[in-house]
Amino acid sequence: MREAPWGLTVLALLIGTGAGLGSIAFRWLIQTFTRLFSGHADYAGAGHAANPHVPWLGVYFVLLTPVIGGLLYGPLVDRFAKEARGHGVPEVMLAVAQRGGRINPNVSVVKALASALCIGSGGSVGREGPIVQIGSALGSTLGRFVKVGEGRMRLLVACGAAGGIAATFNAPLAGVFFAMELILGDFAVESFGAVVIASVAASVIGRAAFGDTAFLTLPAFHIDHVAQYPLFALLGITAGAVGVGFTRILYLIEDACDWAWRGPEWLRPAAGGILLGVLLLVLPEMYGVGYPVLQNAAQGQYVAGFLLLLLVGKILATSLTIGIGGSGGVFAPSLFIGAMLGAAYGTAVHGLVPGTAGAVGAYALVGMGAVFAGASRAPITAVVILFELTGQYTIILPLMLAIVAATLVSRLLSRDTVYTLKLRRRGIDLHAPAAGARLGSQTVATVLEDLPDPMPAATGLTEAAYRLSMSDHGVLPVMDSDGRYLGTLTARTVAEALAEGTGGEPGVPSTAGELAEFPGPVTVDMSLATALHVLVAAPGTGLPVLDQDHTQLVGWLTHQSALRALGPPSPA
Repeated sequence: MREAPWGLTVLALLIGTGAGLGSIAFRWLIQTFTRLFSGHADYAGAGHAANPHVPWLGVYFVLLTPVIGGLLYGPLVDRFAKEARGHGVPEVMLAVAQRGGRINPNVSVVKALASALCIGSGGSVGREGPIVQIGSALGSTLGRFVKVGEGRMRLLVACGAAGGIAATFNAPLAGVFFAMELILGDFAVESFGAVVIASVAASVIGRAAFGDTAFLTLPAFHIDHVAQYPLFALLGITAGAVGVGFTRILYLIEDACDWAWRGPEWLRPAAGGILLGVLLLVLPEMYGVGYPVLQNAAQGQYVAGFLLLLLVGKILATSLTIGIGGSGGVFAPSLFIGAMLGAAYGTAVHGLVPGTAGAVGAYALVGMGAVFAGASRAPITAVVILFELTGQYTIILPLMLAIVAATLVSRLLSRDTVYTLKLRRRGIDLHAPAAGARLGSQTVATVLEDLPDPMPAATGLTEAAYRLSMSDHGVLPVMDSDGRYLGTLTARTVAEALAEGTGGEPGVPSTAGELAEFPGPVTVDMSLATALHVLVAAPGTGLPVLDQDHTQLVGWLTHQSALRALGPPSPA
């Protein structure tokens, strides 16, 4: 079970099944608490309606629901699992990157209850963050029980995340790509297979419970004019900036709440719930996740001014919910913000060029994916999840165009995403060594080995094969006659070239210089943690090290030389 390939399959199947059942329970909790606190299935779409449970309060009951909800989930989170506070995904990313996939087993139950109470009592957050954390905690707990290694433990955590997303949103492909792109950060074959199994198992259970229909029901949209593509590209650029702005405001308001609150943390959600209640009284559309409002916007039922008001309101409501210590995700709010932006943009464009613009709903749909991409910088996930949530394949090309534009703008405007910024503000860099780690904080300069004898670029493949066979690393640097560095040549590359036959045919490489490739650059001033990431991804067992100007070779880095940074063991 721990090491065999069939064992991984069984574990992935169990985790997917557990995540699917967990998503059913979580959605039931949200629906139950929403009806209990508001008297409606989804108060966001009910307007300024009274709660039938307390009709004598009229519309003013929303002033109390966030306070009561905060009094329930605040002590729960503070006492049993502080990791359950906030939107959840950054904690899972941290567990995978630096903690060997270990997650507090209490998180599953506490996160489910706290997030359901928060959303049901009016918290303007989503359910993807909680279900990712719930599924991931399940995967981590099962991995601990079976006592798997760290590599497999990380994979099981990703399986739980994929299963949670797949079952909750009826989006098996989105679950896979969310886990691979955001949680694991790679697309290795073994990882992909296990994550797919978990996602499929969870989706089967989710569809049995919720039905096999698209999460959002929208009319079919079509692109009727080629001139619409520049309009979608401009929307993508705008959405990228809005996604970054949402991230900045989210943490700015969280800072303000940290500065203002001086009481016990368990009471913070209830005290901050007073402000959230006032906001809900003004804009009841901000209550909970808000999918009915999102769907109305995509169907063109709101005017542009009100759409922009909803956009600003959602940014404030979500930021306030997280800032006061609420528990819930930021994925659904980013979709909501994107839908409002896209619908407002589409309405404006339709007024300017009515014969060219097309349906307003198409812009709302594209805006959803683009704002999420701008905030999360996960373009593959954004494309796939929008397709699965809506079933709209007809606008896949403008969707891809806008999402790529939003991602590029996000990279230009911000170093971090809505997920990684939370960690960096706590002094955590996912690509740096974990706090207290003995290896990784050093610089490459402290562990350099002597550079192996370079291979001249004019060396024939037979001679290159002999030199590499005598090398300790299976890779050698290649230099031209003027001493310029041309890259590295690996034994595998030469073996493949010789197996294909050179024969002197035109265009077929026959020298080391023609086959040399540049690996990821490693410099003497780079941290060892960053360099090890490059070394692991590189072919062979060593890498050349460049000076700070990236011009001259100064040494060689291997896994063995990195381990020497630890020094000799202390005497017993």
